[in-house]
Amino acid sequence: MPDLILNEEELMLQTMVRDFADRELIPRAKEVDEKQEFSWENWRGMADLGLTGVGIETEYGGSGAAGYRKVAIVAEEVARGDAGASVSVLAHLSLGTNTIYRFGNEEQKKRFLPDIVKGKIRWCQGYSEPGAGSDLAGLQTKCEDKGDHWLINGQKVWTSYADEADWIFCLVRTDTSVKHEGISFIVFDMESEGVETRPIKLISGSSPFCETFFTDVKVPKEQMVGRYNGGWEIAKRLLQYERSNISAGGFGSARGATPLQDTVKQYVDLDENGKIEDAALRLKLAQTLMADKAFNLTVRRMAEQAKAGDEVGHTASIIKYAAAKLNQNKTELVVEAMGAQGLGWDGDAYSEKELAAPKAMLRAKANSIEGGTSEVNLNVVAKRVLGLKEHKG
Repeated sequence: MPDLILNEEELMLQTMVRDFADRELIPRAKEVDEKQEFSWENWRGMADLGLTGVGIETEYGGSGAAGYRKVAIVAEEVARGDAGASVSVLAHLSLGTNTIYRFGNEEQKKRFLPDIVKGKIRWCQGYSEPGAGSDLAGLQTKCEDKGDHWLINGQKVWTSYADEADWIFCLVRTDTSVKHEGISFIVFDMESEGVETRPIKLISGSSPFCETFFTDVKVPKEQMVGRYNGGWEIAKRLLQYERSNISAGGFGSARGATPLQDTVKQYVDLDENGKIEDAALRLKLAQTLMADKAFNLTVRRMAEQAKAGDEVGHTASIIKYAAAKLNQNKTELVVEAMGAQGLGWDGDAYSEKELAAPKAMLRAKANSIEGGTSEVNLNVVAKRVLGLKEHKG
């Protein structure tokens, strides 16, 4: 987030996390990328700094209540050194922690939050299914009432770090006679008998996503969050929060050690005044930088609206769509500027930056899917912002 929108407390947080990223995350980035494994060392470092407890009241072991801005600052600065760690801490703060803190009862808060804020419990999100992605309310993972426990059967997909998570918060169907009103929200241990995860290999080379299978998984009755058949309302709130945070903190705004324009200039011809000679590329760079500035100003506006208590759910959809497109444009621009040096996958002929560029470009394609597809977010904007009626052909 640009310094101009941060208050003194937020600037202190930004400086602390940035120092941590420069000192701990960046030196290990290549090793983490090559191993393609979750870095417990990075996770413990973030927990020791208190980053896994941002936004949680001190009575539950957290660092105190905070708005979405602080979560975005943490995610953005962590992403300077490790994008995977940023995704993990963001999911932890905006989804796992937020679920229990905002919607759990007092018993659930006291049971889960102390270990969550210490970074001892990592959560994954059981939302999407093979037949229920954009139409999430069409999910079919069944949750049956067996008297003294719930019985879960079904499958989830695109479950980030399910193979590394300790617990899952999961949308399940508790009533097949209705759609949205037949969904409940439940949490359970990923070590439960009947839970299986299978990593999904991506074209970028890394695999944060998994298929997750549930076969006769028994869950204690007290682990349903919110009311029976009331899960859809929780899911909608969490999706708004997720879209806001992964956009503002996860991949939307400019970050990293080298500004975009400096990276581009390293690989192209410049005139005697230091300007990029290729007019088309120069225009594309200028448009991207202006879009980035406009994006950050929109994030600032949404933050101020949220602080004032205004509804920002619709704005979150605008930001999520814009952030995905912006990050895709940035990563494609870097590869274009690098030319042949931006097409390497491995080997000594390429620098670390050059090897990272095509992987970042390929990874950015998923930005249009995670946290709600671009098509879904455009529909939200059309209906809720522009007031357009749904076409029924």
